Amino acid sequence: MVDTVPRKVAVPLVAFAAGSVVSLLIGVYGAQHEPTFRPINTFGFGSMIQMKVWFAIGVGVLAVGQLIGALWLYGRLKVPAPAWLGKAHRASGTLAILLSLPVAFHCLWSLGFQSGANTPTRVVVHSIVGSAVYGALVVKVVAVRSKTAPGWLLPIAGGLLFSVLIAVVLTSAGWYLGEFGLPKSSPY
Repeated sequence: MVDTVPRKVAVPLVAFAAGSVVSLLIGVYGAQHEPTFRPINTFGFGSMIQMKVWFAIGVGVLAVGQLIGALWLYGRLKVPAPAWLGKAHRASGTLAILLSLPVAFHCLWSLGFQSGANTPTRVVVHSIVGSAVYGALVVKVVAVRSKTAPGWLLPIAGGLLFSVLIAVVLTSAGWYLGEFGLPKSSPY
């Protein structure tokens, strides 16, 4: 029994330590990097903000789908999950992360980690939770891939990643939609 206790806490400790380091490094980079305030690539959208809003909406929708898929896969919806759901869950999670990368890159490179006395609270919160997204992803990947992780780690890691993704979407695209509505021009 004594030998198994350290093994049960080792995986979560390593996962959260690695995730914390990733989050911290992203935040430090964002804070130290001189923002360019211009887009690198808008992927055919009329502006950087349009691209970021539409992609963030996509990430938010996929994150909600991830939550529903996870609940369904783990029997929490009381309806049997179809055989294809596991593959669809992995694919939509991968798509959500891939869709988040251009948004995050533009946030870090073009806008930087914003904080300070005159920075709106929403922007500071967005900078903090935005820095936490990929750290939470590290925790989730460790939880999914580890064969020795305790059973509670995966739902905690998934919930953490879902929470920071939704917080990032709400403090960016959610705020934008509330202030200005949908971006007007077509993406093409």
